[in-house]
Amino acid sequence: MPVSRRTLLPRPSKTASLTAIALVAACASLTTACGVIPGSTGGSREDPVTVMTWAPEKTKATNKPGIPAMAQAYARWVNANGGLDGHKLKVITCNDHNDPVGAADCARKAVDLEVSAVVGSYSQHGQSFLSPLQVAGIPYIGGYGVTDEEFSSPLSYPVNGGEPALMAGNGRQLAARCERVSLVRPDTIAGDDLPKLLDAGLAEGHRKPSSDIRASEDGTDFTSQAEQALERAGTGGCVTAALGERTDTFYDSYRRTEDAYPPAKISSVLGSVDQSLIDRTGGGNGPYEGAYVTGWYPAASDARWDEMREAIRQQAFGDNRIDPTDAGVQTTWIAYTVLKQAVESLGGGEVSARTLRRALDQGLKVQTGGLTPTLSWRFKDMLAASDFPRLVNANVTFQTVRDGRLVPARKGFVNVSKTLERVR
Repeated sequence: MPVSRRTLLPRPSKTASLTAIALVAACASLTTACGVIPGSTGGSREDPVTVMTWAPEKTKATNKPGIPAMAQAYARWVNANGGLDGHKLKVITCNDHNDPVGAADCARKAVDLEVSAVVGSYSQHGQSFLSPLQVAGIPYIGGYGVTDEEFSSPLSYPVNGGEPALMAGNGRQLAARCERVSLVRPDTIAGDDLPKLLDAGLAEGHRKPSSDIRASEDGTDFTSQAEQALERAGTGGCVTAALGERTDTFYDSYRRTEDAYPPAKISSVLGSVDQSLIDRTGGGNGPYEGAYVTGWYPAASDARWDEMREAIRQQAFGDNRIDPTDAGVQTTWIAYTVLKQAVESLGGGEVSARTLRRALDQGLKVQTGGLTPTLSWRFKDMLAASDFPRLVNANVTFQTVRDGRLVPARKGFVNVSKTLERVR
């Protein structure tokens, strides 16, 4: 099996990571002593609020062009409607190239440009980008949630449960339907945690741990992995894949292989399977019909997304990078909702990295129109899980593909906080 370049990087212990985080956070809280007060707009509403959004683009593996495109569309939309409490919003974007050096470069650019926050971004390299942000005291609002550091850094303000909640939720969803589960996941640092999270959800349904099958992050043929997954799942089993944009490549290999094995049900998580992928692969006549999918938010057809859709229609009509059914685009919308309410909470005072952190730390309650529960990052709002101390939203949704559409498989949200607290 090809070895991912990222697996060659040593992985520090979480204890070491948290110690480093605590040290840089202490400096971050003393912004004047450290010589940096980034992103200040002063007290004038004539001054813009400058933020950054980053994501990988044009790489061989993970690409999220919709995230920076959505950030720019949001800025046009909010500026056309009075701005952020009267301030014009300025969004700077950066391509992290799905690379630790690129992620660090984006973070250093954010520091050099003295942005008030990094908002609604995606990167698999939490250590690389969070350290520079922490030293400068710049908050990281609403990242995608794919790294451990996003749920441990005191300057991170996640809006969803990230990969931990998705995988634990997927285990809960499949436990009621599958006798055995095969998991196909990236052979990367970020992928290493996925089996134990899925297994925690399966255990709640008294199911055995999944079969862990690794795959190259940028693979083009997954026949070997498909054969292993089908053989181990067996009759009455399920195959779930969490390979991002390579998930469809995996299921191509799966379709060419499945006739030689007992039938299994298929599953995935939002971010790996979404409505646009289902549409491209035949809708109700395609391979995803009947699949089980775990997401963070209500189904893309839900009326609670109407305001986002209208903003896209007004400011990004025809921009095919922005797919309103994409979990990254949705997360960016919610992250900028947090930013807007944080700025408004300052009551016309100085908008800076420091004042935004203070507002978020002191109990600001953010309403997202039902797309998430009320969001707040006080200590008492956080999950009692040592691995995910910054996680405040452990809700997921269970969806299924029916007649070619992703629809709720169960009404409302499912909270997986207790499941995550038991992860070891």
